[in-house]
Amino acid sequence: MNIFKISPIIRITLLCLYIALTVPLPFLAEFTNAPIPSSVLWLGIVLGAIAVYAALSERVILDDDKIQVTYPNWVPKFFRKGWSLSWQEIDQLKMRTTGQGGLVYYFTSPTEEKAYLLPMRVAGFNKMVNLVAKKTGIDTADVRPLAQPWMYLILFACTMVLWLVDGWTIWTATHLAS
Repeated sequence: MNIFKISPIIRITLLCLYIALTVPLPFLAEFTNAPIPSSVLWLGIVLGAIAVYAALSERVILDDDKIQVTYPNWVPKFFRKGWSLSWQEIDQLKMRTTGQGGLVYYFTSPTEEKAYLLPMRVAGFNKMVNLVAKKTGIDTADVRPLAQPWMYLILFACTMVLWLVDGWTIWTATHLAS
């Protein structure tokens, strides 16, 4: 059995970006005397952080019988369901372009009318794709991840700059308010 989790660089970057985009809001609400209390904003930020963390807790499990996308038990099924396909059900890996011009791949099955997205943000993506090729016999030589690690490193660097701006904003809001 092989388990692939979302890449740490992706998980850390997206969690840091979420924090950078939301944490200044309660301070700004206090500073501007907004009609929404900062405590409500803090509650929303915490609930949102849990939702983001849940979405980033996806796991891809490959075993002798199937490929399966799952989430931990604490993630409600209505939030993120996951899916499972036996290797015998998979007949193709179809490529599709995204609205931004990237390429994604879907597993198709003659027995099901749905297509299942190949998880592309996992650590060990090449190993996972090689195992899929071995189990299905599908040629995966041209399958590449949607985003390269350097893209997330750039986003992480931009997020750190945003954190600096957030720090200045929070410092300004708290010192001008007093």
